[in-house]
Amino acid sequence: MSRRRFLQAGAAVGAAMAVPAGVGSVFDAATRSVVRHPGSLPFPRRPPGTDQLPQIEHVIIVMMENHSYDNYLGMLGRGDGFTLGSGRRPTNANAEANGDLVHSFVMPDACQTDHGPTQSWNASHRSFNGGRNDGFVLGSGPVAMGYWTAETIPFYYSLAKTFPVCDRWFSSCLAQTYPNRRFLLAGTAYGNISTDAKHILAPSPANGTIMDQLNAHGVSWRDYYTDLPSAGLFKSLVDNDRDKLVPIAQYYADAAAGSLPGVCLVEPNFGQASEEDPQDIQTGEAFVSQVVEAAMHGPGWDKTVLIWNYDEGGGYYDHVPPPRAIKPDDIPPEIQVPPDQPGGYDRYGFRVPAVIVSPFARRDYVSHVVHDHTSILKLIETKWNLPALTFRDANADNLLDALDLRGRPAFRTPPALAAPGVSSKPSACLPGQAGVIPPPGAVTSRTGATVPSS
Repeated sequence: MSRRRFLQAGAAVGAAMAVPAGVGSVFDAATRSVVRHPGSLPFPRRPPGTDQLPQIEHVIIVMMENHSYDNYLGMLGRGDGFTLGSGRRPTNANAEANGDLVHSFVMPDACQTDHGPTQSWNASHRSFNGGRNDGFVLGSGPVAMGYWTAETIPFYYSLAKTFPVCDRWFSSCLAQTYPNRRFLLAGTAYGNISTDAKHILAPSPANGTIMDQLNAHGVSWRDYYTDLPSAGLFKSLVDNDRDKLVPIAQYYADAAAGSLPGVCLVEPNFGQASEEDPQDIQTGEAFVSQVVEAAMHGPGWDKTVLIWNYDEGGGYYDHVPPPRAIKPDDIPPEIQVPPDQPGGYDRYGFRVPAVIVSPFARRDYVSHVVHDHTSILKLIETKWNLPALTFRDANADNLLDALDLRGRPAFRTPPALAAPGVSSKPSACLPGQAGVIPPPGAVTSRTGATVPSS
């Protein structure tokens, strides 16, 4: 390093370290990057609540359940999917306990099994296996290596081929639904690692939720729910904002009338159409298709950003190891080691499918930027210049790489998307009856010979 560069770096560090703890940002010498703190504003010189992205009026969030990137989009043909060998078949595989290899295979139909896979804390960490991502079969059984293609979920493939797909969108932690949805709402799992009824109606974290910030600065929001609102994870939102928790039918009415609020959570029927096992995934795809089409063909489309993604990978295989992440706060996970696997909130969870749908979306674009669910918080905070809730959302990317807000909108006229599989090629399967798993030919022994299906 030259003397001039050394002096410039020293001056920058000195200026950054002069910022009071917990306010603004500081320079982290270890990572050589600026670390923003909870409470910091995206635009520090402007008042909180100031609209910084007037081109956007509606942020719509459609978070489904329990599928990894490779499980749904590994065969998309764009983005970082499966490694393909002869016959365009994936070469990816994980070993069973006896050493036999279970190769990635096409699921027999649209239904899932009623006995896995699992995205529990322990199974997720076993699947991760120190960054090798080779423990999925050990953690969840052979079904973890199953995947679907455009033949079963044509609408999703059409959506991901038309609009920007994010191939580095990770869930927020290596755990289940509730902790990941807590990250979406509050930027922290707040110690939670599991989906347990005792975690519903929980106290809010110290800095509250994104809904609290929206309320404080006069930004409208609604949680459009079918059977359960995600806002129900926090008791204060149910107690104080019940008028903003509305039935799903209101979403379609608001979209048609052009009266959607600033932030919209749009929720499936979690018991039937969220795509969690053992459900028929085509039912959930049909729901998302309705939500997207309503947004695209309503009068508010020209000022809309819709994010379609998943809370976590569900125990299904993905080949990209989740990288380290900044800890949201000092609250550790509620684990006991042993029997629990060691770990913390300083690492992302596995990749999930994610697409940015907007008239401003960049055409033919794949985002390789690292995102997690707090990137949605960062987009909302950037739009309305709201203070960050935790270290995680303060330092998240804001998704704007996928949008062009200066040029002529590429999708001002809504594109035609494929019909969902339930109408174009419906499956006759029953939830929980997924056919033979693993299918014939999917397992080879350590010597390379094919193992007969049981």
